[in-house]
Amino acid sequence: MKRYEIIDGLRGYFLVFMLVNHLVFVGGCWMLLINHNQLAFVEDAQGFVFLSGLLIGMVYGRKMEKSGYNAASQRVWARAFELYRYAMGIVMAVLVAQMILPGAYRIWYEWLGFTTFDDPLRLAAIGALLFQPTFMDILPQYIIYMIFAPPIIWLCLKDKWAYVAVGSVILWMAGQLGLQRLVTEAVNSWIIGSDQQGIRVSFNLFGWQIVFFSGVVLGVLTSTRKIDWSRIFNPRATVIPKLSLTICLFFLPLRIATAHDLLPQFVLDKFATMEIRADFGPVYLISFPAVGMGLAWLLIAGPRHERPLIRQLAAVVIWLFSLSFLRLLGRHSLHVYIWHVAIVYMVFYVDQKTPEFSQLTKTFIALTSIVLLSLPALWRERNRFIGGPPPRLANG
Repeated sequence: MKRYEIIDGLRGYFLVFMLVNHLVFVGGCWMLLINHNQLAFVEDAQGFVFLSGLLIGMVYGRKMEKSGYNAASQRVWARAFELYRYAMGIVMAVLVAQMILPGAYRIWYEWLGFTTFDDPLRLAAIGALLFQPTFMDILPQYIIYMIFAPPIIWLCLKDKWAYVAVGSVILWMAGQLGLQRLVTEAVNSWIIGSDQQGIRVSFNLFGWQIVFFSGVVLGVLTSTRKIDWSRIFNPRATVIPKLSLTICLFFLPLRIATAHDLLPQFVLDKFATMEIRADFGPVYLISFPAVGMGLAWLLIAGPRHERPLIRQLAAVVIWLFSLSFLRLLGRHSLHVYIWHVAIVYMVFYVDQKTPEFSQLTKTFIALTSIVLLSLPALWRERNRFIGGPPPRLANG
């Protein structure tokens, strides 16, 4: 099967920075400042979710067009169930570690709450994807979206993608207004535990679905060749990069000012209502497409641009996202994501059990963690080194 190397490289890039951002040290770590989220309201999770949707649309759109709705749907749902097993597996592994490691219950309390094997209600909430421990929340979100992906793909194949887009926007608006709480508040009161936690999620599904399903729509339209990206991202058509750059430059000082409380409180209070990350608020809805379109234009049109500086910049970006290490991670992104959770929990445990590390030691731990991130990918591709059949690569 043909792999999309730049997409793999991008997903690998997002995984690396998700890992770095999730490493929690006493006193912080300077490496957290080396991230695009310091300059824009764009984060790794957004890119990861969008690219996952894009691949779902590209891969299963082609399968559905060739094999029909039922066959493709079964493949998507089988994949969702496989990911569900992985999600439950990592939770169980962490709970076992919590029982074995001295002091782990106290250290991980903020991430797990009173979650133990002798609390069937909490375990049922985890199994229903209602209670998601810290840093384990992208996978449940992805599973839910995959369940609804087949009819969305079918509608796009039937040229009804505009209806999908409108429906996605309506759901996003409902999420901004908090309409989902008409249901979730009742469920929350039903499953709330002794730690006063019931429903626990980091992502508003109504808000973030627009990231995933916009990727699905574009993926289907790409697989059916109803979009010619080389015409849209043309080196002579500079409206897109100019608009993207304008939006990014508008939000750049706001990103810095709001991060460091450099604006009057009445402005910060108003701005905060528009930049709720959990809801994928309006600030993110504007910023993410701007950065995404600008990057896409640079990758597709940049190498053909008449200006040497643009070509050189495009070459650097393409080189970065073509790094074999990043592509390796991206080819097995969901397995790597699960493994990154284990790394983050263990690093936090060690950091809490020892005296505060120096910045040099924290840097070494972070870099070592990045290297260790590749272990599941290397394991899945071990036959490349020892001989045997090639690995089965994940479709999204």
